[in-house]
Amino acid sequence: MSESTQPHQQANNLWSSRMAFILAAAGSAVGLGNIWKFPYITGENGGGAFVLIYLACIFLIGVPVLIAETMIGRRGGQSPVATMRTLTKSEGTAKGWRAIGWNGVIASFLVLSFYAVIGGWALVYIGKAATGLFTGADAEAIGGQFGGLLANPWELLMWHSVFMVIVVFIVGRGIRSGLEKAVNMLMPLLFVLLVAMVIYAMNSGSFGRAVSFMFSPDFSKLTTAGVLTALGHAAFTLSIGIGVLMAYGSYLPKTVNIARTAMTIAVVDTSVALLAGLAIFPLVFANGLEPGAGPGLIFVTLPLAFGQMSGGALFGTIFFALLLVAAITSAISMLEPVVEWLEEHKGVSRAKSAIGGGLAIWFIGIGTVLSFNVWESVHPLGFIPFFEGKTVFDLLDFLVSNLMMPLGGLAIALFAGWAMKRESLPADIGLQGSSYKAFMFVLRYLTPAGIAVVFLYNLL
Repeated sequence: MSESTQPHQQANNLWSSRMAFILAAAGSAVGLGNIWKFPYITGENGGGAFVLIYLACIFLIGVPVLIAETMIGRRGGQSPVATMRTLTKSEGTAKGWRAIGWNGVIASFLVLSFYAVIGGWALVYIGKAATGLFTGADAEAIGGQFGGLLANPWELLMWHSVFMVIVVFIVGRGIRSGLEKAVNMLMPLLFVLLVAMVIYAMNSGSFGRAVSFMFSPDFSKLTTAGVLTALGHAAFTLSIGIGVLMAYGSYLPKTVNIARTAMTIAVVDTSVALLAGLAIFPLVFANGLEPGAGPGLIFVTLPLAFGQMSGGALFGTIFFALLLVAAITSAISMLEPVVEWLEEHKGVSRAKSAIGGGLAIWFIGIGTVLSFNVWESVHPLGFIPFFEGKTVFDLLDFLVSNLMMPLGGLAIALFAGWAMKRESLPADIGLQGSSYKAFMFVLRYLTPAGIAVVFLYNLL
């Protein structure tokens, strides 16, 4: 890419409206973490008290970095790499800050490589639910179905490939024709499916118990580890620190108020997580299942529940369709920083950038596919005690979730809070007076402290 690359702000490829950006950014934030992870970590940490801490963390850690990253993206108006190069020059800061851009592009690349594999599982389970494979099946049979899927590398590879083709097709079509059209259709669909699941769960007979479990705080059940889990999940559920919001922000019109928009995105993201809990826990309680069942809650526990219920085949299908939609809206956002970088730095068309980036990600994803079967006993860094027993998938997940995302989020908070010039920040962010001062205090002190605590906790 030449040094004279024009920012997107000067081109006719911006989001058509504030709502389009909200849906896209919320789609990025709303992913498997909301529907898969949030319910089971809530279950593991005692319910209501955990939810309360989580909500506080969202607005003290998640939202400030969301605002900062979007603002940086819009100001630079280019890919994360080019944006950071431009801003280090215009802000007169050290060149070392440019690592934020590279961290974002590489992190989103690696995340998508294993995320697409799990997205493929959702595709498989739509078919299983629709064809009645869960109906009347016992726990052993359901567990056997999931175990059989993981043990078959060719089946995993096929669905990993199908998922990546969907993502590449959407992103390759561009901002308005691809990303925007997709989120305008998929995000309302996600809410419709989620509300349908909640209504269904309301008739399970255990809805009141689920509401009590999620919203009646019992602080005696909340441990230090639980607080740190809430902090960690809040910090990273909004897709901060991996270049996604910087890339999406580069297409954001100057007229949009970032602070107000970020709050809306956080509310949408959190609402989905809470609705997912209200959809899942009544089914769990009604069937005498364990709310803290871990990741298997989605692919083993819930199929068991669907198999025992009237209309279970239909609502099982709806649930996994919901999971797929959430996975796709997140996946397209992860491919965007890679595509944006290829367009700028290699001068390749958008369609070819999407195909090239998608193929590279697909190839790396084969490592995750094999981690569940052929390479199950392969532990590349097993000679280091800390990484003992970690497969290729485990290592990729650890690298991104425990190192790249928190360090990226921390660096963004420090860059926006300390390194950037103050003059135009209030106008860029959309806050004035005491609101701006309060925001900067949180961004400069509380947010970095919170992320640093999570980072150190995950390493120790």
